[in-house]
Amino acid sequence: MSNHNTSDLIEAYLKKFLEEQAMIEIRRAEMADLFDCVPSQINYVINTRFTVQKGYNVESKRGGGGYIRIEKVRISNHQSFLSQMDALFTDSLSEKDAQAIIQKLYEEELLTQKEGHLLLALLAKQVLGKEGNENKIRANLMHALLQRLSYEI
Repeated sequence: MSNHNTSDLIEAYLKKFLEEQAMIEIRRAEMADLFDCVPSQINYVINTRFTVQKGYNVESKRGGGGYIRIEKVRISNHQSFLSQMDALFTDSLSEKDAQAIIQKLYEEELLTQKEGHLLLALLAKQVLGKEGNENKIRANLMHALLQRLSYEI
């Protein structure tokens, strides 16, 4: 059996279970035994076919009791709004602009008041430093936040 066909079989097998339930938990070694392949083949399938962009959230724990948890994500009805917010800035974001975005997320009920306050604390100049790259770090954090908010697990 070729690697390509094995990958397709593994993907189809996992997707079959994900049609029936929103989350599955697997073990690499057990899957490798089931499909008579190496564990890295399972990793390849998970890393290339079960991405956030394809509608999945993957959590992995390595070690003896390790697992791979795959969850289907639902696209939020606020995705268009969040995409527009994300497009407002590129690789630099001032603290003032970050505050405005967080305020808007709170007003749109995408964040609780407590979550907003926690984010404001994390994105503050005192936390990110004053070496000149805090706006870049803040922008990266905000892009990650907006992307994550556009999916509901």
